Amino acid sequence: MTDTAATPLVRFHRMISVARLPERADRSACGTIPARAARHCDAITQASAFGYYVFAPMELSLLWDGASIFWTYAGTNRWLPLAAAQYPHFAAAFDGAAPADLHGCAPPFLSALPEPGCLQLWTGLFARTAPDWNLLVRPVANFNANPGLVAFEGIIETDRWFGPLFTNLRLTKTDVPVRIDANLPLVQAQPLPRHLTADATLNRFDTTPDLHALTADDWAAYRDTIVTPNTQPNRPLGQTAIANRRRRRKVGTP
Repeated sequence: MTDTAATPLVRFHRMISVARLPERADRSACGTIPARAARHCDAITQASAFGYYVFAPMELSLLWDGASIFWTYAGTNRWLPLAAAQYPHFAAAFDGAAPADLHGCAPPFLSALPEPGCLQLWTGLFARTAPDWNLLVRPVANFNANPGLVAFEGIIETDRWFGPLFTNLRLTKTDVPVRIDANLPLVQAQPLPRHLTADATLNRFDTTPDLHALTADDWAAYRDTIVTPNTQPNRPLGQTAIANRRRRRKVGTP
């Protein structure tokens, strides 16, 4: 039998040897969320810790003049126009490791997209998930390391598709250099069971038209969640967060 507890849910393959390896996301969002939220807001800390931090494989800067994108990096003293660019010296390293029939097939590091101010950046990784699991690649939860840059969200069927783990980015300012720090998370990768995104799952929703449609159970739940705690002036702060953490410890989840 397969030991599912010992089988990785996701395996990241580092293809660019100097790229920083992914890390488990943390509840403090890299230490940036307010202390009060870190202590008392379970919704924020759970979202922050869901998934893995993924980094750019090198420090670089981008510049968009409203028409074209340019890029530069350490060791280059000029702005390079971006169409498609390989990671420095990676093509030779790829050909030195790949089977002969794959020589010349190294993935690009950066590519300009047809949409204004948009580009694709390769993280230097491939990823493989367990069967029937996808990866949601999205902006880092509750943390923005790159003002002037927005990451698009994408769900990749990484149990079936084995290739470069890219992210699509959009520059939001013109004529202002945007620096990408290789030691700060660029995107967050979150594993999702495939059934969560299926129509059969997502079509299972309902609505109520107004207040009068709420049931006695709904009103009782509102009373327990919102009203009763606020009638206790000396209640401990963060009761919900404390209760949630205790419940997760009891069932053995983080």
